[in-house]
Amino acid sequence: MRQPEVHAVTGTADDQHTYETELTAQLVADIGRLVRCESPSEDLAAVARSAELVAEIGARHLGTQPERLVIDGRTHLRWRFGDTPRVLLLGHHDTVWPIGSLAGHPFEARDGVLRGPGCFDMKAGLAMAFHALAALRSADGPNDLDGLSGVTLLITGDEEPGSPTSRELIEDEARPCAAALVLEAAGPGGALKTERKGVSRYEVLVRGRAAHSGLDPERGVNATIEAAHQILAVTALGDPVRGTAVTPTRLEAGTTANTVPAAARFEVDVRVGDTAEQHRVDTAMRALRPHLPGAALEIRGGPNRPPLPAAASRNLFERANRLVDGLGIGPLTSVAVGGASDGNFTAGVGTPTLDGLGAVGGGAHADDEHLLVAELPKRTRLLAALVAELLAPGGAGWSAPTKPVPSSCASGPATGRHRMEP
Repeated sequence: MRQPEVHAVTGTADDQHTYETELTAQLVADIGRLVRCESPSEDLAAVARSAELVAEIGARHLGTQPERLVIDGRTHLRWRFGDTPRVLLLGHHDTVWPIGSLAGHPFEARDGVLRGPGCFDMKAGLAMAFHALAALRSADGPNDLDGLSGVTLLITGDEEPGSPTSRELIEDEARPCAAALVLEAAGPGGALKTERKGVSRYEVLVRGRAAHSGLDPERGVNATIEAAHQILAVTALGDPVRGTAVTPTRLEAGTTANTVPAAARFEVDVRVGDTAEQHRVDTAMRALRPHLPGAALEIRGGPNRPPLPAAASRNLFERANRLVDGLGIGPLTSVAVGGASDGNFTAGVGTPTLDGLGAVGGGAHADDEHLLVAELPKRTRLLAALVAELLAPGGAGWSAPTKPVPSSCASGPATGRHRMEP
């Protein structure tokens, strides 16, 4: 296989400016189409429509259709080039924005800022991936795919609710690869995300006994009071010194204003910096016992994503930082964040992972979600250069173990809940 290259634009400053302008216009156009196709995670029909648009745009840039992987009704897309997976690019096309959000948050690109639901998290990252890989593909002509040999691009449709149907797929794709590049949005100031906390989620169900709160409250077992005791116990499991946050979130209890509550429930969000803390909190959650006589507890849930430790990103970040000088981008910065991504899964199976390679901006999940248009071509060129270096002889991807593609993800007829479409 020839060594893939990312060719710098030669000629005058005007030539460089023209190239950047054209690339930027193409990126904005693709992002606009993606943003206007609303894709809330819980709306399976909307996610399916979005997948078709993503497939169309991707095929136009990459010269081939993806595999459509439908798992429990959720549509994921996979492009796999060559016989030996070595570099995984990972993103998602679902968002937190419900259908109709465009009415109040229309897509627009004005004064150097692009806005729209899901633009930053993370539809811009998908467009950037397509253009970055297209640059490698076209190094020997628009019909040449050899420059992409070893690349897998996986775009899932359920990241926002915790990747319930795609986790196994992500982990299987990551295992044979020497690097995973995650297209989630960058951190503040464009920082790459080199460390993420692990996530656990729990639901605590409390059962008491109903009674009339005026006539005979003593006959009841107040589930609200029991939940209050448990919320305090759960909160005490946090350890700020070790970076562990245990946060009770949503709470429900009772039925009417004059009835001792017979039932209550609350949810718990846990963020941890290492797997030992994740195990400690999990053990403690399962050891909770009722405080009131006659009350009962049921604990549901558990660890959702393992931590992405700094060690998993260190070498890839250093490699990316060496590339930016030649690209005229300037030094990169890194940041540790409490939020999780599918990069936690790739790091969890031992694959070196670099996250935050997508758009530069802010306001994820918020009314002011936006990205900086001027950063789009720069980050796209960085992504292309990093993939090319990883695929080159001597690159991290070059020395990856030659493992067979997992049979659960191989092409061909699927069984059970996992269905593949051409």
